[in-house]
Amino acid sequence: MEFKRDIEAYMYRLKKTIDALPIDDIEELMNVLVKAKEEERTIFIMGNGGSSATSSHFVCDFNKGVSFNDEKKFKFICLNDNIPSIMAYANDMSFDEIFIQQLKSFYKRGDVVIGISGSGNSMNVIKAIEYASANGGVTVGLTGYHGGKLKNIVKYNVNVPVEDMQIVEDLHMVLDHCMMKILSSHDLG
Repeated sequence: MEFKRDIEAYMYRLKKTIDALPIDDIEELMNVLVKAKEEERTIFIMGNGGSSATSSHFVCDFNKGVSFNDEKKFKFICLNDNIPSIMAYANDMSFDEIFIQQLKSFYKRGDVVIGISGSGNSMNVIKAIEYASANGGVTVGLTGYHGGKLKNIVKYNVNVPVEDMQIVEDLHMVLDHCMMKILSSHDLG
């Protein structure tokens, strides 16, 4: 089988979407994260499916990668990493409650809450963001497509403007690595 044409088409679409990324929004997000670090705030992050893997990867890259030689560290917590808690809330309440219930246990006013949702319409992410907003949180969305509901309810949003879930997820991961690499090269204390 020959796949060259399909590969080229995917890569073309990926490159085209990279050029459309909102650089000012990415810089704004980086400043939100740096401020949270300086103020020793917790940064909660969550997502479903591929976005859950990206959320976990953010934790590794920021807690270890960016913070390794710093006295003050980033304090990322991934709300989709504790599978027993997730399953308990999903079983006893509903899947829509898996993130908000964890926030109710650990969240403090002023913390940052990041929701990653390619569609922008993941109800469990939206409920957690709404909770954080109602309780003095700094809310962030990483979205795709047209941003869905999430784009409209967060204070800060970085939207990957393409209707292709794989490219959205690719570029959410690129955002993680881009921010990690840049922040690692600056003296953040």
